[in-house]
Amino acid sequence: MLSDVEAKELLSFLTLNTRPDVKGQATEYILGLSGNRDGCRYLQSKPDFLKALVTLTTDPSIAIVKDCYHSLINLSADETMHQPLVKDADFLPMLFKNLLDPEFMFADRICTILTNLSRHVKTCKEVFKAMQEQEIGLTQIVEIFCTEGYNKQVSLHYLGPLLSNLTQLPETRHFILDRERCVVQRLLPYVQYEASTIRRGGVIGTLRNCCFDHAHHEWLLSDTVDILPFLLLPLAGPEELSDEENEGLPVDLQYLPEDKKREEDPDIRKMLIETMILLTATKVGRQFLKAKNTYAIMREFHNWEKEPHVAAACEKFIQVLIGDEPEPGMENLLEVEIPEDMEVKLKDMDAKEQEQLEKEQEDLLNPDKPQQCAGIVRMM
Repeated sequence: MLSDVEAKELLSFLTLNTRPDVKGQATEYILGLSGNRDGCRYLQSKPDFLKALVTLTTDPSIAIVKDCYHSLINLSADETMHQPLVKDADFLPMLFKNLLDPEFMFADRICTILTNLSRHVKTCKEVFKAMQEQEIGLTQIVEIFCTEGYNKQVSLHYLGPLLSNLTQLPETRHFILDRERCVVQRLLPYVQYEASTIRRGGVIGTLRNCCFDHAHHEWLLSDTVDILPFLLLPLAGPEELSDEENEGLPVDLQYLPEDKKREEDPDIRKMLIETMILLTATKVGRQFLKAKNTYAIMREFHNWEKEPHVAAACEKFIQVLIGDEPEPGMENLLEVEIPEDMEVKLKDMDAKEQEQLEKEQEDLLNPDKPQQCAGIVRMM
């Protein structure tokens, strides 16, 4: 890395008044540092460099501004950089100000930085606090997200994952689940937004997080919101079902055409299943999903699904759909207290299951790799 003398010289080039060619070489060097772990660790101890990058996002040169935002994206992707960026660089107010500008050409990069910073609860709280201090409400974020072409120069798809990350916080979930605001109803159409996997996944992640608040399950499943068809339709395929099975489904899932396609992204498919699993944590949710013949769709989906981690989630869901009701007092699975020793065993089982899924995934990617024969003992 740089010596103290070299670092001081480089920092002197990272100013608005520096000659553009020299400044450009300096920002390119910082961009290179931000692209690897050692470089991030070095910059973590240099708050003056972080502040200089933030200052240069106002440079007249588009190339320099682009390099600075790319560097900030790289740095924000490293969890150890979150606090230095939020505290030392103090750039959240600037990010939100530019995000709201409908003509700001780097707003997509700002969305990406904010999404990176809000992945973990601690800095997510800092991001939310900065929004409040700038008097930027969730209403504005949702309005921008739902306004096609709000910014003519960029797509703002990454507002979806940002919103999803913010729903880690109860304040955000409370806002989205406010029955008078109709925010959920505005977000639901984006579950099938074909133009962007990022936007689609962000909305589904938002809905999944909101389903942890089980008090709202009955409302979400009611005709007022009618969330189930939005979650189930992307998992439905062209398979022909019997008339009896079709008539038991929600209207939007009955007699689907022969060219019906399923959601193409496996992570999104898994999130859709996880969201419905959360809805079955309550008795009202389980009864509703069973009554709407959800099993028929998931049965065909399971036969089709090739990704081990998605198939595993589907199997868990099907077990709930075809299983018996829990014992009295355990109807709400999100409120059941698990003994500490059992919780340890369950976590161990989950870890082993995940390890097995990763092995199966590796086997799929390397079909020519020799397979181990497990469970066979030869007696001599």
